[in-house]
Amino acid sequence: MKKLLTLVSVGILTASSSFADDVSLTIYSGNFGLVKQTRSLEFQKGLGLIRFDEVASSIDPTSVHISPKSGGVSILEQNYQYDLVNTQKVMQRYLGEEIGILTENQTAHRGELMSFDGKYIILKSGSGEITITNAEQVVDYSFGALPDGLILRPTLVWLAEADKKQKSDCEVSYLTDGLGWHAEYVAVVDKDDKNLDLSGWVSIDNRSGATYKEASLKLVAGDVHRVRGDLRAPVPAAMDMYSAKGAPQFEEESFFEYHLYTLNRPATVADNEIKQLSLFPETKTAARKIYTIEEQYSGRRGIEGERKAKVSLEFDNTEKNNLGIPLPKGKLRVYKADSRGDLQFIGEDLIDHTPKDEKVRVFLGDAFDITSERKKIDVEDLGGGHRRETYEIKIKNHKDEGIEVVVVESVPGWREWRIRRSNIEFNKVSAYKVEFVVGAQSNDENTLTYTIEY
Repeated sequence: MKKLLTLVSVGILTASSSFADDVSLTIYSGNFGLVKQTRSLEFQKGLGLIRFDEVASSIDPTSVHISPKSGGVSILEQNYQYDLVNTQKVMQRYLGEEIGILTENQTAHRGELMSFDGKYIILKSGSGEITITNAEQVVDYSFGALPDGLILRPTLVWLAEADKKQKSDCEVSYLTDGLGWHAEYVAVVDKDDKNLDLSGWVSIDNRSGATYKEASLKLVAGDVHRVRGDLRAPVPAAMDMYSAKGAPQFEEESFFEYHLYTLNRPATVADNEIKQLSLFPETKTAARKIYTIEEQYSGRRGIEGERKAKVSLEFDNTEKNNLGIPLPKGKLRVYKADSRGDLQFIGEDLIDHTPKDEKVRVFLGDAFDITSERKKIDVEDLGGGHRRETYEIKIKNHKDEGIEVVVVESVPGWREWRIRRSNIEFNKVSAYKVEFVVGAQSNDENTLTYTIEY
């Protein structure tokens, strides 16, 4: 349905505009969006003002661009009007003018509005009588007409000049705040913790002040730089989704240094709505369960004592593993069926933008039945700023199955160091970190002992 816009004349020349159905919406993960609308505008010869009033209230007016498809049309001036109607503004415009009010006890007053501060209304009648009424008791106001200068919705106004009367399709584009999206992933792990049924979703949060009907929808994943400060983060959707079936709805492509996801059908994105769409259908992905115990540090000295192992699931984002697509940043929730077949929530984590052929590790929580005890058992001062220390880390496995734990030891602030002795092979991860893989049989324990010199 096309809607006729009201236009203001300049001199004797007017122009008219009607809505077209072509709307394109690109939403960025930084909580802003690019809106493009194609509308058929009818230009009169000479000068005319065009009012364009179906725009987002969170628009960045400095980003607006209008491009007529036909020649002979020039845009001379652009204005953004946003002085919207509300009670306070109407009352301010009617100071010194006559209004009527009706209170909750059906008492009517009419007179010149002398004052309105949000709490009390002061009226002066024709006879000079002054009445003061509590604003909370007023149930109805009456005014002669809407004051000049107030509008019902944010409006763009252009001053255009055309060399002849003509119709022209015009593309209007602008950036607006209040549009955001984020990815959400749902994984169901199998009985043996070796495979995931993984599906991806996107949640679109529209708080821009406009509804985009049957829009061509695109999502941009990546950190796009903007000059101004960070915007409000989108609110997570208040619902969980267990799986998505069917063919993919989004087509993915590389775009500059980002990734672009295009929905293969039109979608309506309503104002003040969270819309959830399937990013990719459920796929089976091999995964690994990893137990990690990482040394905690206070300054340069490791903290001794007991701690539990952290449990994570890791999978490869590869075609061989039924993935191999760029995964946008988002929250990944993991579920598992209990002995009765009922799905139970077992943890969640945030993943960053992850390119294809990279690993994804999701931290789920602390392992209940795996603990460790760390202590320093020997210290030697070798002189000349050299020291030798021996540590003992005992892994206790209370599970009914054997496990392996990755023990991560940090060496912060030491310019030179070397492992002199270790009863378990180690991997030097970086200049400040070393890892050991410690196995422990079911309901048993194992002890890592190593000596470091620095």
